[in-house]
Amino acid sequence: MEDALAFMESKMNEPLDIEAIAKVAFSSPFHFQRMFHMLTGMTVGEYVRKRKLTLAAQELAVSSSKVVDIALKYGYHSPESFSKMFRKIHGISPREARRSGVSLKAFPRLSLQFTIQGEKEVDYLIEEKESFIVIGKSATLTCGKEGCTREWFWGECQQDGTLAKFKSLETDTPLLGITLNFDENFTYMIGKKEEAAVLADGLTLHHIPSSTWAVFPCDGPIPAAIHNGFRQIYQEWFPATEYEHAGLPEIEVYTADPTEPEGYRSEVWIPVLKK
Repeated sequence: MEDALAFMESKMNEPLDIEAIAKVAFSSPFHFQRMFHMLTGMTVGEYVRKRKLTLAAQELAVSSSKVVDIALKYGYHSPESFSKMFRKIHGISPREARRSGVSLKAFPRLSLQFTIQGEKEVDYLIEEKESFIVIGKSATLTCGKEGCTREWFWGECQQDGTLAKFKSLETDTPLLGITLNFDENFTYMIGKKEEAAVLADGLTLHHIPSSTWAVFPCDGPIPAAIHNGFRQIYQEWFPATEYEHAGLPEIEVYTADPTEPEGYRSEVWIPVLKK
């Protein structure tokens, strides 16, 4: 991870290349981005954006380079888009950053330090599962506090009758929440394993490949239990084991209605490979 951070720092004048960064960390793009987010609370894109705007502010303050040249240097195709993001981070325009005595924000390069917590042991089991079909509804969501989140989408599916459609399907399989990919914007599906693969209005099918899965029980109210489960998996379990993410979808398994506040057991399935 430290090597990946150093690599990112050396490429601040170039477009973000997740595959190249993940390769430096000996990881798949999916696993690297999930691990980075769980360890830092930011996406890779968010971190790189803040670092670029920090370097741009420093350059504006000490050089005579044109704003448009600095914008292009740090990957912005127009002064307008650069100014918009610059103001969002620093609270002033790029031209105002050149004034003497103005206040700028500096977002330093990350340095990761791992500590052994061991507050709670991590229960899990390894299972081989054949491929299966999921029927459900998906949406493009946003990682972080801005935009549409998993919680919003569950509420949306409850209000528009999607969850009621799942109850009408002739299957007693549990509800699933599936992260199909991961970045600042990611695809998330709510659905059920449907062996008959019968479509209802507004629902689509998705094929989950056969894989080795690490299965983690998550006890307690939703969504806190799921959030805490993912956090413990990435911050404690992965660094302590010889497994890495297989780059396939992650699955949340709900044995009861996840829109109810009562605590109950849910599960997180993570596709894994031996290092």
